[in-house]
Amino acid sequence: MKYTQYFHYMKQRPDRSKIKDEWIKFTIKNPIRTEIQSDGRIRKWAKIQDEGKYLRVIMLEDGKTVHNAFFDRNFEEE
Repeated sequence: MKYTQYFHYMKQRPDRSKIKDEWIKFTIKNPIRTEIQSDGRIRKWAKIQDEGKYLRVIMLEDGKTVHNAFFDRNFEEE
């Protein structure tokens, strides 16, 4: 997986440092929802059973580069 510099910077935050690469890969491969933002970036969500929370992964338009990943407190499954 490729990551943006922004991702590496944000990963240093205490609330983001515990997000495992395996969870990011899982979310990319097994999203329960996918949306395209107006800027072309791709949002994907998946429930991380170990945490009991939904992880949102934002990828660049290329679909290969991770720009951001965080637990989305407001996400609700349809």
